[in-house]
Amino acid sequence: MLVVALSSGEKYVAAAYVVFLALVLAYLGIMAAKLSRLEREVVALAELAERGDALNEDSVAKEPVA
Repeated sequence: MLVVALSSGEKYVAAAYVVFLALVLAYLGIMAAKLSRLEREVVALAELAERGDALNEDSVAKEPVA
């Protein structure tokens, strides 16, 4: 295993990179969760729209033609 001796300044830079990487990963996780939630909502709205179209077609077919 490779062991590298770091000065105190290099340790702070390495820690800053680790913190930055953790923040980026947290941001990506939050965005992925929001995207999946929005996708579920879009699917649900599409199903409601299809049901609404089917209901409208049924009601139009049942009305008598004058």
